[in-house]
Amino acid sequence: MANTTLTADIIAKEAVMILDNNLVMAKQVYRGYESEFDKKVNGYEVGETISIRKPTDFTVRDGATMSTQDVVEGKLTLTVDKRKGVDFKFTSQDLTLKIEDLSERVIKPAMVQLANQIDSDLMALYKKVPNWVGTPGQVVNSYADFAKAPERLDETAVPMDGRSAVLSPQDHWGLLGSQTALYMQDVAKGAYRKGSLGEIGGVDTFMSQNVPTLTTGTRSGSTLVNGSIITTTITYDAIKNTNVQTINVDAFGGATQTVKAGEVITIAGVYDVNPVTKAPLPFLKMFVVTADATASGSAADLIISPAMVWTGAFKNVDVQGVTDLNNQAVTFMGSASTNYRQNMVFMKNAFALVSVPLIMPPGAPSGSTRQSYKGTSVRVIPVYDGITDESAWRLDVLYGTQTIDGRLATRLSGSA
Repeated sequence: MANTTLTADIIAKEAVMILDNNLVMAKQVYRGYESEFDKKVNGYEVGETISIRKPTDFTVRDGATMSTQDVVEGKLTLTVDKRKGVDFKFTSQDLTLKIEDLSERVIKPAMVQLANQIDSDLMALYKKVPNWVGTPGQVVNSYADFAKAPERLDETAVPMDGRSAVLSPQDHWGLLGSQTALYMQDVAKGAYRKGSLGEIGGVDTFMSQNVPTLTTGTRSGSTLVNGSIITTTITYDAIKNTNVQTINVDAFGGATQTVKAGEVITIAGVYDVNPVTKAPLPFLKMFVVTADATASGSAADLIISPAMVWTGAFKNVDVQGVTDLNNQAVTFMGSASTNYRQNMVFMKNAFALVSVPLIMPPGAPSGSTRQSYKGTSVRVIPVYDGITDESAWRLDVLYGTQTIDGRLATRLSGSA
């Protein structure tokens, strides 16, 4: 078979297909916002942004008398701010290799690294997910453990279509082992012969080594809300774009103790609600800390999400037993200074990934190209060094990630 002379176009096509083939998390999230960027056909630069509307909500009238409500829409932004790339070089002799040889030896390892980076950036969005079911530190090793996640999604009115789970290797194999004892022949065979979990409880289940680890802060003590928080403290109109609220917490065990972004807290007496009916649920509302905090004295300001809305169409908490949260106990998920893997179960609209074509810079050499495959775009630019007779190739991707609605996801740990 004749050798194939490699061009940037050939390398780009091969690279982008290998990149897509190695993506895990990226294939389970929403990609529809890419159509907004497609309106610009000549490429993009870092920092370009689109705005995404948040859905509005309403209360139901009781009786025949008309009672109009204001339509309040929030928004968030998705910015293509992640510029990643892999660079390598070939000799002239290398450039006469068949694409199959070059793909296996060079392009595939490079694209695996790039795909892992994209997946890691998506998995890092756990820091905007407030719900966390199970017991931190316990391995998911039974169907009952796993079922806590879709149960939480059901309780919070998350649609059943398009649900996925991404588990760490330890949790994947722990759950897989429990499936081999089932009497369902195909399930047991897939688990035992292929190491495949497939669909469990309506959830497409995957394993990824990129499941991140949260290291909790040094916080200790019997922490309490420090300051008045009442029904009128926050209005939805004030937080409709950010969905965050700052609360002061005191009674930490040390002057410089820390709370890390991504930690989850509950507040005594603050219960979750069904987002549609607003009826209280039988478990406390969970809040995620969105920024690192360090105690001064025994107190620290925590920025939490979601912000607490007590009444109206956007009510998201049901406060029971008190009218003011001052001095209510604050409880952290997990122990201090401990590592916890962050498995996630989610509906695809919880997160978004946008991959857009990078601009082709003025002066780019002949043969530079952009290629897209299943929504993923790679730009390839060759640079030749006549002194060493080597051709360097740079592969670049530009993309953005965002948590569209953290309510559509939950983190998952096993049970003690």
